[in-house]
Amino acid sequence: MPEPTKQELLVGVDLGGTKILAGIFSPQLKLLQTAKLSTKSERGFDAVVSRIARCVRDAADEADLGLKQVRAIGIGAPGAVDPDSGEVIFAPNLRWKDAPLKKALEKELEIPVFVENDCNICTLGVHEVELKGRARSLIGIFLGTGVGGGLILDGKLYSGFNKTAGEVGHMVIQVGGPKCGCGNNGCFEALASRTALFREIQKAVREGGKTVLTEMLGADLAEMKSGDLRKALRKGDKLVEKVVESAAEYTGIAVANLINIFNPEVVVLGGGVVDALEDEMMSIIVETALDYAMPGTTQGIEIVASKLGDLAGVTGGAVLARQRAK
Repeated sequence: MPEPTKQELLVGVDLGGTKILAGIFSPQLKLLQTAKLSTKSERGFDAVVSRIARCVRDAADEADLGLKQVRAIGIGAPGAVDPDSGEVIFAPNLRWKDAPLKKALEKELEIPVFVENDCNICTLGVHEVELKGRARSLIGIFLGTGVGGGLILDGKLYSGFNKTAGEVGHMVIQVGGPKCGCGNNGCFEALASRTALFREIQKAVREGGKTVLTEMLGADLAEMKSGDLRKALRKGDKLVEKVVESAAEYTGIAVANLINIFNPEVVVLGGGVVDALEDEMMSIIVETALDYAMPGTTQGIEIVASKLGDLAGVTGGAVLARQRAK
């Protein structure tokens, strides 16, 4: 591969509550190298900024490339973000409020940095790289620790009046339902996120329910991961099957609501839960969405799982960097 000249490479960063993933991309958005670090958010804002910078340097180093060749960095942060100022207004997982991420990271790396909400960034990555930008309207829904989303309307990311559009995880789907991290009850996130799945399984076990997970992981199920649910389902675990089906149905209802409101060309589902349980969840999600959407609204709409998986965030970060650096 010819050595890229100065200021051509793009960097995408996916900043999560537990891990930081950085990816170095060619100008054509081909992934060249990734690096990963734990976030250690308990050490505070400055420490996390230093770790993001280190992760970017590690990725460049692994690829035998210098940061001088990087044109811009795009970063997805969990929570409410002001994309103009590059401030993270509120990120509960990181315990950040009004955190000047753009400014701090630019000072550390001396490269232009652009910041967006993590799920907006994932949606951008899927739209641009996976779907080659062909859909004029797209809704991304990501089931992970929480549930987030992103809206592409008329070919562009839609951020809304207060720059916080796309918080699909906080649609209330079950009035009086389980408590959500945002303080409300019955949010989509409180019914279909990884956290919600684990909570329901642990509750069922406390109430005497039987699952192979207790043999695999011990009675308190403290170390449970999405992949463990897939293993349990493959072993015919009825308790896990019931919990996963219920989450898939709630997701289908959320998809139907969004189709009724936005009528997008494509609905893409991603995030760790969908990556791990796509085979078990997608058919239920699609069937439920078609049942609940208003008759006549769903013709020709695609409801698909993203193939980008864990790389959606860094890919979208590179897309953001390329768009904003122009």
